[in-house]
This record gives sequence, C-alpha cells and structure tokens, in this order.
Amino acid sequence: MSQTEFDPKDFRRALSQFPTGVTVITTLDAEGNPVGVTASSFNSVSLDPTLVLWSIDKGAHSLAAFEKAEHFAVNILGRDQVATSNNFASRGQDKFANIDYSSGLGNAPLLTEFAAQFECKTWAVYEGGDHLILVGEVLKYRYNDSIEPLVFARGSYAVSAQHPEMIKSSAPCDNDTQNGDFIGDYLLYLLRTVYQGLSSQLYPKLQSKCDVTPEEWRILARMVSCPAISIKDLSGMVMQPEIALRQTADWMMEKGLVEYADSETLKVTAKGADIAAKLRALAIEEESALLSQLPAGHPEQLKSSLKALIEKLG
Repeated sequence: MSQTEFDPKDFRRALSQFPTGVTVITTLDAEGNPVGVTASSFNSVSLDPTLVLWSIDKGAHSLAAFEKAEHFAVNILGRDQVATSNNFASRGQDKFANIDYSSGLGNAPLLTEFAAQFECKTWAVYEGGDHLILVGEVLKYRYNDSIEPLVFARGSYAVSAQHPEMIKSSAPCDNDTQNGDFIGDYLLYLLRTVYQGLSSQLYPKLQSKCDVTPEEWRILARMVSCPAISIKDLSGMVMQPEIALRQTADWMMEKGLVEYADSETLKVTAKGADIAAKLRALAIEEESALLSQLPAGHPEQLKSSLKALIEKLG
C-alpha cells in the first residue's frame, strides 16, 4: 500500500491505540542553555550495549540542539507530572523557569521528580522520514518504585493499574480466608473495578448510538455546561495535552460537533450540543441502571461519601 493511501489523521488515531509512557528529554544547546521536549517515542534497543532511542520532529525548535548534543537525559514522568509534560510540550516559553533540576552527564538537565531516569551519550542519529531517530548509550540510570508512571493512550493522559482480570484470577491464600480478602475489600480496587465495569458498558454504546469515542465524549461532556471554552482550560479538564486535544478537535470538526471561535477557543456546534445532550442522557441511564441495584438511599450516600473523600484528598 502506498503512503498516499493513508489518511494522516486517521493513521495517528490508529497509532494512539498503543499506550506509551511519557518522557521529557533534556540536553544543552550550543550556547549552554537547557533544552527539553516531551516525547512518547522512547524505547529500549539493546542490553549489550545498553542502548535506548527516541525520535524528534524535524520541525521542532530544539532539533539542532539534540542533533548535535553529545549527551542527553531521558526523564520518565510519574502520574502526578501532567503539568510537567504539558510544560515541555508547549512552545515559546522558558520551560525550565519553574522546574527543579540538576546537572547530569554532559550537564544535561536532570528533573528532580521522575519515575525513572537515564543519562545517555549520543550513540547515533538516523534519518526517519519527518523525524530524526536518536540512539543513546545509557551510562547511568535510576528509578523510583514508589512512583506510578504517567501513561499516554488514545490521545489522553492515563495511569497504569493492575487489570481487574488479574484480581479475579488470583487464588485466595490462607490469610485471605482467615483475615478476610484484603484486595476484595480495598477501596482503590473496588473503585477501579466499578469504573472498568461501567465504562466497558458505556463506551461501546457511545460509539454505536452516537458515533463518539471516549475522548470526544469527555470533551462534549464538559461543553454541555460550557459551550465555549479555551483550549488551555479544556486541556486540563479532559487530561489531554494541547497538541493531542487539537487533533481530537480536528476529528470532531469533521463530524460537525465543534468549531473554533478563534485560534484558542473551542465552541460546540448545534449538532454537537444535540449529541452532547444525548450522550448525557445515555450516561445517566447507564449509571441509574447500575445504581438501581442498590437499596434505596444508598446511591445518594455513596456519591456523597465519594465527594467528601475527593475533597479530603484535595
């Protein structure tokens, strides 16, 4: 199949089905200034020698710095570093202004917060179409087991978690029988299991009845009560970096669901508002069907308790 037969937008959407980690790659430019970019193209290459790779868009402002750098660092972000990812994915500002960092090999900046970190010497730089592929030899590394990595999938930030099937399939041990099933009674796993179960029923219906993906649903759900909203504000609400949000908005524009009021403001169309109302009704219907299985008064108590916990957690 020739490249001309691919729809670039649709191809990106297909690629988004493959979850990746989120990294910030750092180095120094020719003047000795710190440079950093957000990248999800990081991957391991070899254990002997210890090689990793990532790729950078040839249109990136920092291309020359990384192409000529002798050293660079890969900072794998943790689940609480969405703002850091967005910061280094943005353009036209001092990305290190409010970031704590130190200097590593070759003086490449090392972020103070990370899930894992690799200090690399540039091994090779290869052509890769509209990107350059940079291979680095890992000379030092460190990681923090207590920090969950930040994940990027289907255009949105996510977190890694044990799959519910792993919980179902684990055989009980003697302590579970004697002291109660810890996993089966732990709030975090209970919430995750309910979320997985409800979303697995809701999302396919959103697609089949309204031709809307989960990412588009999150945007329309926010715009039900806010018909016009800035890209910056919406990005934080739906947990999508700006570049991914704009791609999703492009797909939604093709469906006639949204339009740009200006370059920085997204506005729902009449068709989008109608679809959003249908989605809202469908979501409430699914929620009601689930909660109706609880005794009278329990759904309200459950929601009230969860809201109280959310407030306590800040």
